[in-house]
Amino acid sequence: LKEGEELYILMSGCTRNPEVVCDPETVDDCVTVFLEKEVARRELEHFQKERIPVSLARMVQKQRLVFYTSLYTMGINALLVKEQGQNFRIQLSDVVKRMDPSKQQPGTIWVENSQLHLTALYFMQSLRSSEKMEMTPELLEMQEEISVNFGRGRFLVPVEKEGRGVPLIRMRTEEKYQPVFTDILEFQKFNKGNILRPVVVPAQKVPQVLVAGTCGVVLNPMGVNVPMKVAGGVRA
Repeated sequence: LKEGEELYILMSGCTRNPEVVCDPETVDDCVTVFLEKEVARRELEHFQKERIPVSLARMVQKQRLVFYTSLYTMGINALLVKEQGQNFRIQLSDVVKRMDPSKQQPGTIWVENSQLHLTALYFMQSLRSSEKMEMTPELLEMQEEISVNFGRGRFLVPVEKEGRGVPLIRMRTEEKYQPVFTDILEFQKFNKGNILRPVVVPAQKVPQVLVAGTCGVVLNPMGVNVPMKVAGGVRA
């Protein structure tokens, strides 16, 4: 898993993140990892027959530490490793250790919303893989959980390094939303040109920083891309 020549990951076309599955026996939240390309291709064909939008991503060695670390920020705690017809479930902590947030430098603010991120992954995988995109009772329950978890968090809001500009995202409906991020890794995906800086904003103050004319916020636009209306609070 750390040094093998080949490593393939199932990526969700609904979230632009690894496809997340919940182990029915252990309730571990897992991503699927393949050590052989042929095994990965067979699994991909199964998803395609079920019309579930997934793809394969090849993970080279220099990418793996960042990849494994990013799983922590998504609330994922295990790897489902598939090799030659056998499945192995491995705890993420047995593959890579992460820094203890309590040991960070004084004055540093740790921003991470792993439970919110995880629920958003499951929600968007299920919603966007449905042809009708209907809100089932299960999806409504997850939607409520997203709103509750959002209200408990603090987020990274991007602003320009030079000047006071704030990036906005225009939806297909022509409505404008302001991007917010669950963690620094999601912020960095958006800040490719390195022209933005993150400002830490508690959920209760998010409505106060919205630009006039926006309808709300969009959570992790380069990933789960969840638009959330703001009207007396933030709701998915």
